[in-house]
Amino acid sequence: MKAVRVGLLGFGVVGGGTAAVLTRNAQEIARRAGRGIEIVKILARDPAKPRAVALPPGRMTREADEILKDPTIEVVVETMGGIEPARSYILAAIAAGKHVVTANKALIATCGNEIFAAARARGVVVAFEAAVAGGIPIIKAIREGLAGNRIRGVAGIINGTCNYILTEMREHRTEFTAALKQAQALGYAEADPHFDIDGIDAAHKLTILAAIAFGIPLVFEQVYIEGIRELETADIVYAAELGYRVKHLGIARRGAHGIELRAHPVLIPQKRLIANVDGVMNAILVSGDAVGSALFYGPGAGAEPTASAVVADIIDVVRTLTTDPGLRVPHLAFQPDALSDGPVLGMADVETACYLRCEALDRPGVMADVTRILADLGISIEAILQKAPEPGAHTVPVILLTHSVREAQVDAAIARIASLESITGKIRRLRVESFA
Repeated sequence: MKAVRVGLLGFGVVGGGTAAVLTRNAQEIARRAGRGIEIVKILARDPAKPRAVALPPGRMTREADEILKDPTIEVVVETMGGIEPARSYILAAIAAGKHVVTANKALIATCGNEIFAAARARGVVVAFEAAVAGGIPIIKAIREGLAGNRIRGVAGIINGTCNYILTEMREHRTEFTAALKQAQALGYAEADPHFDIDGIDAAHKLTILAAIAFGIPLVFEQVYIEGIRELETADIVYAAELGYRVKHLGIARRGAHGIELRAHPVLIPQKRLIANVDGVMNAILVSGDAVGSALFYGPGAGAEPTASAVVADIIDVVRTLTTDPGLRVPHLAFQPDALSDGPVLGMADVETACYLRCEALDRPGVMADVTRILADLGISIEAILQKAPEPGAHTVPVILLTHSVREAQVDAAIARIASLESITGKIRRLRVESFA
């Protein structure tokens, strides 16, 4: 049987890794797919640039149309990243009847509904395993391996840059700015780290996970997003004294009144497995009614871990080339006409335990004022940690852990505590998840 001809859009880290894996493991891949898979054309900014992967001459091009308009190319693999021109190229490939594999989480999270509708109308597949958690096959696990479950929630460390920075801040008491510079020096963070440290990358991935877990459309604009830029090492140290570790998580949870979609820093009990995932590694906890809790762990980025997912998608596409479109696994796990527009809760209605830290004047009665405000608002305290003042300081840090409470109540408490004459500076608030 003739080899399947593939066109590759983008030849950076992921594109190069994909070509390397397909070349190195060609025989094994053909045995799995039932046919050979050959990259016949690659779109690159600089076709003359030396590459680590040896390619036959004539494979490189600067013209996307050499891939999109070539009728012999059956599968287009997009590894460019960003929204445009990736969106236009993918829609053009779909219109031409080509199957698509993409690692582009931002594109799927923000334009996926449009792309999947176009693919269904044309009868082609769009595969996107590499868009979430790099080398961890989490999309296939939820969409297929856990298809018999009613998924209750998904929570994950899904941004390796944030996890590396938080690990450095905890283990070495490095301040955020220094930890970020170290991550950039090691290649774990981009020169412009905004998408990572401000939580946007995690929110893109969470949007995709929530859609396949709950059967809802992709609703990136409804995700609550908070990054790690404002975190202080002191809070990580105090959290450790209370028996917690701070991680940046994407959390999707189904409740009686709606779905929670949020990406922000979280305190997790140190004894939980997910709390002990350090460095640039990713981990995703899935809770289902039949399976219980399952933790998926592995590399969330990198050339070949991500290429592992891209190549797996290419193999899946090749296997389905002769399959009736109506018999294929749906893009978002649920049949398109069965997707639900269930409500997404605003943060004011989300309930979590909270960590609060404030700087208080070192004088009698201050703690009583703070606890009275919490009591008046129906907020129960689980633990209090009051530190001794530094030599010469007039304030002391006061740390409180609350029991589970609506976010709106905590917002009101923070406003009232901040108005006390005895409280100075900003009140720090982090959410707490026990994963019991």
